[in-house]
Amino acid sequence: MKKVKLGEIGKIVTGKTPSTKNISYFGGDYLFITPSDLHKKWLIEKTERSLSQNGFKSILSNTINGLSILVGCIGWDMGNVALVEKCCATNQQINAITQIKPEYNPYYIYYWLTTKKDYLFKVASVTRTPILNKTTFEELLIPIPSKLTQDNIANFLSSIDKKIELNNKISKELEAMAKALYDYWFVQFDFPDKNGKPYKSSGGLMLQNETLKREIPKGWSIESLNKTELCSIIPVGIKQFHGEKTYLATADVSGTEIVSHNENTSYENRVSRANMQPTLNSVWFAKMKNTVKHLLINISAKELIKNYIFSTGFCGLQCNENTIYYIWNYLRNDYFEKKKDTVASGATQQAINDDDLSGFFVVIPPDELLKQFYAKVSSFYALINRNKFENIELATLRDFLLPMLMNGQIQVTEAGNIINKTQSIKKQDYNQRFELWLNNQKLAARGEIDIQTLREMFDAMDDDDK
Repeated sequence: MKKVKLGEIGKIVTGKTPSTKNISYFGGDYLFITPSDLHKKWLIEKTERSLSQNGFKSILSNTINGLSILVGCIGWDMGNVALVEKCCATNQQINAITQIKPEYNPYYIYYWLTTKKDYLFKVASVTRTPILNKTTFEELLIPIPSKLTQDNIANFLSSIDKKIELNNKISKELEAMAKALYDYWFVQFDFPDKNGKPYKSSGGLMLQNETLKREIPKGWSIESLNKTELCSIIPVGIKQFHGEKTYLATADVSGTEIVSHNENTSYENRVSRANMQPTLNSVWFAKMKNTVKHLLINISAKELIKNYIFSTGFCGLQCNENTIYYIWNYLRNDYFEKKKDTVASGATQQAINDDDLSGFFVVIPPDELLKQFYAKVSSFYALINRNKFENIELATLRDFLLPMLMNGQIQVTEAGNIINKTQSIKKQDYNQRFELWLNNQKLAARGEIDIQTLREMFDAMDDDDK
């Protein structure tokens, strides 16, 4: 297998930041990719920051266009890799491989680089902050198989990532639908009245609340988030366990997605911050300022309850079945994060504490309306979390197979067989447990109870289902 320098595969471009003195350079249609955007991996379609046309033109020679591979080349972001298809710019901490020659598959190069994080750290210039400059980056050698082999490996691995991306898109649509209903019922107060009409728009009585400085429906009240009947703060501390569990730090979460995780740890050897216990019907948020990270632990997230422990950088709110999605949407509202950033304090790392939640006020709707909201959106969130854990399984399989495909230990057909066998065993195990449960409960699909309804009942009761 021949070896080729990265600089021979395509054009290497080191990014640049437009002058921050000119605010008109920022906020526009051009993606401006920084190292934090690389944490999402795979294909970047949206970024935290953007550039205007004038900002883009001011650094034109440092921009990229077309399918490109992006590699973090400084500090702890060294070796983080992602792809981008759009005309865009990166900052100076990222080297891009663009205008890739036709004899090389960009996705194959991308996947090879995702396995080389430790190697890139080793070849970087060792200063206080490791830096991999453009010249050194261009000289790095990559083993290149035939174009057919490149294509086969890239197509196989990218099919997994495309399935993950599809699951994410479905989940985002479902989340948006649930949020729209939450806003309609609990922000605009157009929940169905006793006649099934939108309450506020149909003339429902509204009363001014002096604390919120806005009107709320008559008969509704408000409570502090740390003293409400809807939820309670989960205390620091975990149950003793045998074996190992996965420690989830705030850095392992991007938005609502688990994008990475630390090594497994035992109860005795865990780090001091690994001290929060995930529980059923709980919602979690990162306490640090300017950090929007949320986790939802419903019946479909039992994997997290059984096998994970969380960082004390998260705050957990214990809800019940009827309040979990109401509180979840409250946390996901812009009001919550803006308020969190306002009250966060600390000398080195600004964050909020449990006492700060006394200044966060939540409207208390009638129990019956909360039950109706739960009934409307529970299936959305069940599928969202199932997609999330399917993605974790797919990513684990991908990362297991990737190095073996790259070094020729296995062929694509063998890798496909491993995935098919894994999925087949999982399906067989699930089906066997489902049939056993049906027999024990003396249940069968009949009348209005179809097989799908029975499966949903089983999923809700089966502690072993992942």
